[in-house]
This record gives sequence, C-alpha cells and structure tokens, in this order.
Amino acid sequence: MILLLNGAFGIGKSTVARAFLAQVPNGILFDPEIIGIALQQLTRLSGHGVEDFQDLRLWRSLTVAGLKLARWKSSCIVVPMAISNPAYLAELQLGIRRFEPRCCHTCLVAPKSIVHDRLRERGADPIRNSWEFRRASECCEAHASDTFAQHIDVASRNPDEIARELLSIAGIIDRAA
Repeated sequence: MILLLNGAFGIGKSTVARAFLAQVPNGILFDPEIIGIALQQLTRLSGHGVEDFQDLRLWRSLTVAGLKLARWKSSCIVVPMAISNPAYLAELQLGIRRFEPRCCHTCLVAPKSIVHDRLRERGADPIRNSWEFRRASECCEAHASDTFAQHIDVASRNPDEIARELLSIAGIIDRAA
C-alpha cells in the first residue's frame, strides 16, 4: 500500500507520517522532495531553472520509479507531499496504480492562518520564506476542492490522533478500534 499524504507546506505531513509509521512494522517514508531538490539544482546549473520542481515531468516520473523500487523493500510506503496541481496528482496516482493497486490519497487540511502559524513556529519568516508562505496559501485553497479529498482536518488534532485515522483509512486497523 502506498499512502500519498498530501497537504500544505507546514501543515504537519512529516510529523503525521512518523506517527503513522511508528504503528506500521516495516513501513517506510519516501520523501519525493529529495528527488525534486536534486533536479531543481541541475536545472539551475543548466540555465533552465524552475520555481517549483513539481513542474518538472521528470520529477513526477522519477518519483513513480522511486516508489516502484521502494515497493520491493516495503509493503507500506508513506509519501508526504504538497501537490496542489490536480493533473500532477492524477499523473502520480496513475503511475503508482500501474504497479500498486492499493494507492490511498489523503489530504491534511487546516485554515491558512493555522498553517502560516505552524510555518512561523518552525522558524520560517514570511519575508525570507515568501515562496513557502505563498505555496502554503495556494495549497490551502486548492486542497479545499473535492479533487484532493479524502480530507483530514488537522487544525485541532494531534499527530497520533491523525495517524490513527490514517491507519483506519488505509485498512491497517479497524475503525472501531
């Protein structure tokens, strides 16, 4: 099973992913941002830089290929990401479903003010990190759409509560538990 854990920058995807994986033996975290940052650096060196590595088709292809390889190591992979483009999400899901029929997409949501507060709490400055704040706002707006459902409201819940809901959604634990 591959769990696409979507949400805005600063919403708590990585924290929730760690809480989820603490309950899943042999589960692994796959961070596609590592691929993206490397590609972004390469495109800058070539003089063809992009503002957001998600706009690189190669990033989306390599993310799917990386997940296919990671699938050999674990039957449960969690992928924290901040996808706000519906076409990119669909492309990733289609690619994943070619080798893993159990692909679950959830989207952590919270009001933009809470997401911005969380960014500040982790040391981001609205001026120095304006791109991150702008993208967080864009994600909050886009993620309100049904395209990005199954929504999980994280505004007033702790990571362990959210992880338990994800375990239930993924069919790892019974909802009544």
